[in-house]
Amino acid sequence: MTVPYKGLEPKTKATMVRIVNNVAKVIKTGNIELLSKQAYNYLYLCSGFIAHYNWAGFKDYYADTATLKADILAHEESNKWRNFRPGDKDYEYYLNKALIYSAIVNAIDPDEWPKHREPIGECA
Repeated sequence: MTVPYKGLEPKTKATMVRIVNNVAKVIKTGNIELLSKQAYNYLYLCSGFIAHYNWAGFKDYYADTATLKADILAHEESNKWRNFRPGDKDYEYYLNKALIYSAIVNAIDPDEWPKHREPIGECA
């Protein structure tokens, strides 16, 4: 029996906020050990991040959180998911990913936050 495709499930607003706050805390404190598994699971699937064997390998690679911040900022354009439109399969999921990434950029580099970016509070 074939199970019908249900689509990728967007994250809840509360989960989105937890991810953003956690990544911001890691960058602001300079302590990669504070990176939650949930935030790791989000980040390692973003465009521009190299494949790591596991959470420990990711934390080892980004022990200098300045490198993590630099990579997040350098790959912002690649994580806007502009190739999805309303009505497309998994549109809400990819919009969700883009909003989280933009909110992380805003949290770690607020002086560079252009007015056209949407805050998480605006997401569906």
